[in-house]
Amino acid sequence: MAAVETVALASDIYGEGHGPKLVIMHGLLGAARNWMAIAKRLGADHEVHALDLRNHGRSPWVDGMSYEAMAADVAAYIGAHDLGAPTVLGHSMGGKAAMTLALNAPEIVGKLIVADIAPVAYARVGRSTFLDYVEHMAALDLGSIQRRADADTALADAIPDNGVRGFLLQNLVTDEAGGFRWRCNLGVLAADMENVLGFPEPPQGVRYDGPSLFLTGGASDYVKPEHKPLIRKLFPKTRFAALKDAGHWLHAEQPRPFMDAVRQFAAAG
Repeated sequence: MAAVETVALASDIYGEGHGPKLVIMHGLLGAARNWMAIAKRLGADHEVHALDLRNHGRSPWVDGMSYEAMAADVAAYIGAHDLGAPTVLGHSMGGKAAMTLALNAPEIVGKLIVADIAPVAYARVGRSTFLDYVEHMAALDLGSIQRRADADTALADAIPDNGVRGFLLQNLVTDEAGGFRWRCNLGVLAADMENVLGFPEPPQGVRYDGPSLFLTGGASDYVKPEHKPLIRKLFPKTRFAALKDAGHWLHAEQPRPFMDAVRQFAAAG
């Protein structure tokens, strides 16, 4: 992997299972804590490391949200924690970081699980919500917020979906003065949204030959049929599976089938 400046990622570690070690990477505006319930249960079979990616959660704020940088951060974490070649699981943005890691440093990825994302660029048209979310969050006057419910009310018109608002507001935390602050770096995320929506083009001939599972939501359109030839080219030992009645947040909408699929794939010889 090309040398880039890395940051030391925060993480939550669960379980002492004897199966392969498992590293989990959240999506945009997520955090390790979003995966707590799943990580705890998977900890019965694995030592699970749920990461906060750069500019998210408790990890450092730094300029740049390229997938090469995110992958390098994770590679440094794997080395620092002596994880060997763990199973690497990433959702959405985290899935792109996981794919980049597997392509750039295949020797440290034992198996790859990509949740509902493809190695392609997504146009802002039809995918504008994430940038819109960042802009609406950044525009919120935190000085006027006395309690979390105030923020929920203030964002209701711009973000009418209760579930999405609840997910986003997990990033709102109290500061030392008793006020509120965002724990994600909204300025950098907005500035680098083109990188987040994109995907770095791998050098000619680069591929990851380890076992891969592309797990999608049956009701999601993030991974289209036309994406599959590229996925198979870059990840030739790929299996595809879809969770019925799940959308893009398939792990939250169908947690048990999601965990079953992860366990079976991680345990397979």
